[in-house]
Amino acid sequence: MRCMLLGCALVLFASAAARGQYPDKQAFEVIEHGRYMATAADCTACHTAPGGKPFAGGGALETPFGTLLAPNITPDIGTGIGGWTDDQFVEAVRTGIGHGGIHLYPAMPYTYYTKLTREDVIAIRAYLDTVEPVGNLVQANQLPFPFNQREAMVGWNALYFTPGEFKPDPGKPAEWNRGAYLVEAAEHCGLCHTPKNAMGGDENSQAMQGSVLQNWYAPNLTGSRRLGIGDWTVDDIALYLKTGRNSYDTASGPMADAVMHSTSHLTDADLRAIAVYLKDLPPGGSGPAQPVSQQDPAMQQGQAIYNNRCAACHTVAGIGIVALFPRLSGTPLVQQSQATSLIRVVLEGSRAVATDAAPTGPAMPSFAWQLSDADVAAVVTYIRNAWGNAASAVSAGEVANMRQTLHRDAQAP
Repeated sequence: MRCMLLGCALVLFASAAARGQYPDKQAFEVIEHGRYMATAADCTACHTAPGGKPFAGGGALETPFGTLLAPNITPDIGTGIGGWTDDQFVEAVRTGIGHGGIHLYPAMPYTYYTKLTREDVIAIRAYLDTVEPVGNLVQANQLPFPFNQREAMVGWNALYFTPGEFKPDPGKPAEWNRGAYLVEAAEHCGLCHTPKNAMGGDENSQAMQGSVLQNWYAPNLTGSRRLGIGDWTVDDIALYLKTGRNSYDTASGPMADAVMHSTSHLTDADLRAIAVYLKDLPPGGSGPAQPVSQQDPAMQQGQAIYNNRCAACHTVAGIGIVALFPRLSGTPLVQQSQATSLIRVVLEGSRAVATDAAPTGPAMPSFAWQLSDADVAAVVTYIRNAWGNAASAVSAGEVANMRQTLHRDAQAP
């Protein structure tokens, strides 16, 4: 019965949206749509701290300039957004100007949320008004000087921020435009998958070509067959977003969180729309790479380690086991320009995301305790250049740096 009511509500909302009119903000259909859009925008990922109350803030956002803490966005009047007007909330989300006129940092992705419609942002506010108010004062700005000076964002915005609502492409079908709206606005995919310059601005000429984020590598999402998702079908992409896995890859790190909190809860129609849009992105990234010779000592060492410790799950041929262990042969993720994620997973281990559609989350153990830096470098180099793969070799120094970083993070309060 609940599903029938929700379906009817969303139909009513869509009809209202088509007319450019919205019912009372407290109406069920507005709140439910706001819940859905807050999920699509993945508000939980940042604004709910581990073990904390929903949307009460405090989650740490690591940036190249220091740490920010996500603010409280519950309807608490004293420490949340309960005292904000709708216009103030819309301005914060779409222009990066917070309560009292303070400039927000683009870790809050207003550079993408600017494309959200006002109606969708108001609906998100309507939903947030229904969550439990939590008194939790968060000092969001933890950046060191001079980055803690918010006034500097005036210049940053002038250089790197173009405000404006999403405009559908009249030459594209409705499904493509829906996918573009979700990718470019709500899901803010480019925040992670587009490289950044020294000032943290998007390198738009390399949009969606992959980038390092919090010691993970967000891979290329363009149509490149070697580095991107050029060989993935629309169904492959939709399945990955729904379950966190397909025959090519398994979500880990921040992407696992995005699948768990956001994309796995989207409708099948929206997942397909996202996939249709992504499949239309032109190929981008570096051209063919020269593979490391199979006779290289590091390759021979890496093959021995792989066959001894990795082949049981990923198979000797590197084809993996569908829905359990990802394939490594011909997989874009392992051939990216940087091996950041591979090094991290070998050292730290990984657990696949568990979703309603795929409740089993297989895990990979940590090998940090039994493999030296040179061993890890060799096996990662082998994986990146075996079975027809081609990518740069990995050095023991890169592994040592990652090991130190993970140790430091583990010791942090």
